[in-house]
This record gives sequence, C-alpha cells and structure tokens, in this order.
Amino acid sequence: MDAARAKREARGGSNRWSRILVRVRRMLGHYVFSSLTRRILFLNLAALCVMVIGILYINQFRDGLVQARIESLMTQGEIIAGAIAASATVETDSITIDPEKLLELQAGESLPPGTGQLDSLDFPINPERVAPVLRRLISPTLTRARIFDRDANLLLDSRHLYSRGQILRYNLPAVAEEELGPLQRLEKFVTKLFARSDLPVYKEQPGGSGAGFPEVMSALQGSPSTLVRVSEQGEQIVSVAVPVQRFRAVLGVLMLSTQGGDIDKIVAAERRAILRVFAVAATVTAILSMLLASTIANPLRRLSAAAVRVRRGVKSREEIPDFSDRQDEIGNLSVALRDMTNALYARIEAIESFAADVSHELKNPLTSLRSAVETLPLAKNETSRDRLMEVIQHDVRRLDRLITDISDASRLDAELARDDASRVDLLKLVQDLAGASREAGRHKRAVAIEVRTAKKDQPARDFYVPGHDLRLGQVLTNLIENARSFVPDDKGRILITLSRSPRHVIVTVDDNGPGIHVEDIERIFERFYTDRPSGEAFGQNSGLGLSISRQIVEAHGGRLTAENIAGTKPGEFQGARFVVTLPAEG
Repeated sequence: MDAARAKREARGGSNRWSRILVRVRRMLGHYVFSSLTRRILFLNLAALCVMVIGILYINQFRDGLVQARIESLMTQGEIIAGAIAASATVETDSITIDPEKLLELQAGESLPPGTGQLDSLDFPINPERVAPVLRRLISPTLTRARIFDRDANLLLDSRHLYSRGQILRYNLPAVAEEELGPLQRLEKFVTKLFARSDLPVYKEQPGGSGAGFPEVMSALQGSPSTLVRVSEQGEQIVSVAVPVQRFRAVLGVLMLSTQGGDIDKIVAAERRAILRVFAVAATVTAILSMLLASTIANPLRRLSAAAVRVRRGVKSREEIPDFSDRQDEIGNLSVALRDMTNALYARIEAIESFAADVSHELKNPLTSLRSAVETLPLAKNETSRDRLMEVIQHDVRRLDRLITDISDASRLDAELARDDASRVDLLKLVQDLAGASREAGRHKRAVAIEVRTAKKDQPARDFYVPGHDLRLGQVLTNLIENARSFVPDDKGRILITLSRSPRHVIVTVDDNGPGIHVEDIERIFERFYTDRPSGEAFGQNSGLGLSISRQIVEAHGGRLTAENIAGTKPGEFQGARFVVTLPAEG
C-alpha cells in the first residue's frame, strides 16, 4: 500500500513538473522558441562573443605585463648585484694593474677572468656573507634568485635560503588528482587556447650549472640579458641575468626569475573580470534582443495569422492589423497588406456583383428565346412563324453582343495589369479616331466631329500620357459613338476638346443631344444600364460600354464623369458632356 502511494505521489509530482514546463514553454514560446528571436539573439551574442574572445586574448596586455616584469627584475637585479659586489673582499695584499690595458677598455666593457695583467685582481663572492644580504632583499618579492660564479657554477639559490628558527613547509602531492569543476575546466581550456607556443620550455639544469642558461652566459660577458620561457605546465617564467661587477671585473652572475604562473595568475584574473562583465553584457543583450524580436516577431505573427484567415475565407470580412503608426518597414508591410486585402475584397464583391448582373442580363434574352422556340411549333401561319424567327434571331444577336461585351469586361483588369504602359500621344489618337468615325459615319447618322485644343497651336507633347493606346482608344470610341446615337438626325455635332492642367490631360466630348436626366448622371456608368433614344430598336446595346470605359480610365489612374451643358433657360440643356481626366506624363 505504501509502495502504491509512493508511486502515485511520484507520478503526481512528475505531472506537476510537466504542467509547469508546458506553461513556461507557452509563455516563452513567442520569444525564446521563435525562429526570428533565435536569429537576432544568436547574431547579437555572436558579435559580443567575438569581441570578448578578442579581449580574452589580451596579447598586448600580456606582453606589456611581461615587459614591465622584465624592467622590474632588471632594476631589482642591478640593486642586488651592487650589494653583492660591495660585500666581496680582496684576498691579496697587492694588486698589479697595467694602466695601458685599462686605457684600452671601452665604456661599459670589462675583462673576463684570466686575461693579462688583471689575473691577480680577485674579488671572490663569499656565500656566507652574501646569503644574509640576498635573503633580506629577496624574501618580500617572491622572486627566485641564483648566484653563479665566474665559471657558471651555482653558489646560492634563494629556494634553499632560510633563517634560524624558520620552519620549512613543503606541500605533498595529492593522493588522487583533484577533479576540476566546469568553470575551472573552462578556464584551463582558455589558458591552453591562448598559450604562446613560440617560447622555449624551462628546464632545471643538472647540478645547478648556469651553462644551460643563455642569459647567464651572456651576463658573464658583462652584458645583462633577459629571456622568457614557459614551464611544462604552460606557465610563463621571466628570467633576468645581471653581472656582478666590481671595478669592471665580473665576479659572477645574479639570475632572477619569476615564480611559475605569477604572470598567468594576473592574466587569469583579468580574464575572469572580463568574463564577469561579459555575463552582465550577455544578459542585457539577451533581454534587449528578445525585446527587439518581440517588436518584430509579434507584429509579423499577427499579420501572418490575419493573412491566413483571409486565405481560408472566413464568413465575415477579416481586418488586417494596422501598424501604420510605426513608421518603419513593418508599418509599410501592414499598410500594403491592408490595401491588398481591401482590393481583394473589393474585387470579390465586384465579381459577385458582376456575376449577378450577368446572370440577370442573360436571363432576359434567354427567356424571350425560350418563349419563341416553344411557341414556334404552335404557329398557325407563315406570318406568325416568320415573326417568331425574327425574335429568335434578334435574341441570338443580343446574346452574342452580351457575351462579347462580358468577355471583354472580364478580361479588362487582367489585361491592364499584365501589359506595360507606354507613352500615348492623346492628341494624335483623338484626331485619328475622329477621322475614322467620320468615315464610318457615312453609312450611319451624319455628324460633324470637330477636334481642337484649349490653347491654339499647343504642342503635342503637352498631351502625352502613360497608358495603353488600344484601351484608351476604346474609351474615346465608346464616347464618340454614344454621343452620335443621341445627336439630332440633322445638324448633329460632336466637339472634342483637349486641355492641360499642371498634372493632368483633360479630354471633353460634347454633343448637342437632349442631355442626361439629372437622376441618371451616375447610373449611366452602371453595368447593363441602358437609356437609349426613343427611335432606336431595343436590344441594340448591352449597357456595358460606359461601365467598361470608366473601368479603363480608373485603371489608368484617371476619372470619367458626365454632366449636362447648361442652356440659356433654367432647366434647359444644350447637350451632354463627358470629361476624361488622365495623369500627364512626367
């Protein structure tokens, strides 16, 4: 029973932890687990890591530290060497010195032992007298000092100097190697990574001989020398050898060297300080990166979700989130998506309305055609049968015109979007169309068509517009033919005037017909709306001409409006006027 209870408690504890993890993941999912957030965070931290790695290398700092250590040891060595030289004694009663030899010596030059007349000049270094001096000068500095005689034999080593009553302590090696923690392993890895590999390895010479140290041999010639080595553990050791001289005679060499790792400890301390600063900077960078990502990823996520809902086709009209107040790329994207969505909904509504209008307009001739076809077998004489055949032919022609105009209207948007706009000389286009209409009018109603510009001798370049010449020609042809159908049979007149405003080209088409009913001025641009002259046969027009014309003009960024030409008396009209306004080139 106790085992079952423990099992249930363990299962309950794991469930609680899983729920907590799920909540944390949901809460941080929009930030930590976002692809954009991860990229921003990675790039920011990568730049910071590159900078920190460069700082951790601290090559110049390390070189400067080594140079400062060398100068310090050199100064310390000269002081100690002077004190040692002062403690040396002359053990002979007479000294023979050749003045000529002394005069031959250059500044800073000394004669090594065993040359010429200075053999009898002997200043031996007494270890018993030098040891107390060396102990007092070396103890506070933690520097190792060694004194070699003129034959590079070791006389004294500060490691083996101790005063009376001093207790010597030596650290015994550990029984088992101490296991390093993760931070210590990381520090060791960084130290090895940036360790210099161009330095010689320091090795203790057998018997303590100084012959294996190049700096000692150089100092025996009277010139101080320095050398930087690394221990077998990779720690840097700086050595300085200074000659011990008295009266230019080299008595021996003082060699000072740093403890293994004291420079590396300073560098490691600096690295740890840099890593602490990096930890703070990385935390701040991560927080700022997630804040930055939230200002980018969250709006993009909302825009994406709204676009997906629009694509799936929800019942109600979906609104794209508005971020236009941001004044940045996301704001521009929001505005573009909103405009695109509004245009899409407008296109869908136009298609639905167009389909409804087409269905209604096609039903009328189809209904008439069906009635005529069904009545035809019941006709009792040839006259009735011929009249029914005329109705059938009329309805077929009407259907043909409707289908042609519907096809033209449905292709219009795609055609205008697919073809590139080019320069159109509107003055020449109007003149050509007016001439063609005059020629075609010989077989129709006789109409006087006049083309003129608002200003006399106005250059053609004032009437350049960007667009599609065939479609603009279709608009002008529709307006001319529409005006022709309303002018009187005799003395019919159509006046086409071109004028120019600062940014637009304006074309007006005036006729001397009866005008337009005031309530129908906007209705005439609706699809399938017809208001024909009383003498014209029914079904000769589909009612799409003006609707298609306005659609073409608006696709070119212009406007098509209609108005009446006022007469001399109130309420009297002298004709109708259609105004086409198009953006001018440049």
